[in-house]
Amino acid sequence: MKRLRSTLIALAVVLVVLFCLFPFYWLVNLSLKTGSELSSAALFPANPRLTNYLSIFQNPGFLLGLRNSAIVACSTTLLAILIGAPAAYALARLRVPGKVLILGGILSVTTFPAIAIAAPLFSLWSDLGLYDTLIGLILPYVVFTLPLATFIMTTFFRDIPVDIEEAAEIDGLTKFQTFLRVVVPLSTPGIVTAGLLTFIFAWNEFLLAITLTSTPQARTVPAAIAFFTGSVQYEQPLGTIAAASVVISIPLIILVVIFQRRIVGGLVAGGVKG
Repeated sequence: MKRLRSTLIALAVVLVVLFCLFPFYWLVNLSLKTGSELSSAALFPANPRLTNYLSIFQNPGFLLGLRNSAIVACSTTLLAILIGAPAAYALARLRVPGKVLILGGILSVTTFPAIAIAAPLFSLWSDLGLYDTLIGLILPYVVFTLPLATFIMTTFFRDIPVDIEEAAEIDGLTKFQTFLRVVVPLSTPGIVTAGLLTFIFAWNEFLLAITLTSTPQARTVPAAIAFFTGSVQYEQPLGTIAAASVVISIPLIILVVIFQRRIVGGLVAGGVKG
């Protein structure tokens, strides 16, 4: 019975992995096809080619989009961590009146749909001169990612033993020095988790990127892909879109693989006591 149970569990794991990886495999499969093969449902391309990959890297709009996405995603992540970490520590440790309501109000922002502010933000950014700029994307991205980052880090900070901080203060460190020298190093898993989720959001976000930009100089890569065209009139650029999707997924896969242990530690923070 134990062997049968282990076999069934292993089979279930394999099925779940295949189910999750198949969409990405299909993207790779599609990206290696050209011409009439794109309409084929074959699991393996008959004549795999790298034509689509060569095409996207010869597209100036795609290269600009990669650069813009890197700048926007890294800036958003950095700002969310720099602002969210002190706020999370204050909510976790300091005696802040009504901090439960404050944390609830912060989390409520995550439920607010971006489509509801897209049009007003377009009008406001046009008046302020922030339309079609990278800073015009970074600011709203920080607003949407900061609540989740703050919540994750608050949960993690609460699990750090207070005795460690008290010992540091006895040694002469101030609250701020204790936060920088003791709490932050111990909270690396939570900070990495918050940073990675923030980066993924900023890297993949499409609605605001397409609404608040109008030229390749400011478009991020998801918006740049939306303007791909076929090699001839009326041709659907399925192959190049698939190739671009594979390329922009690779940085996220690499980050998750590198930081997977810290991510798991950050996500389960607060779930286990003892």
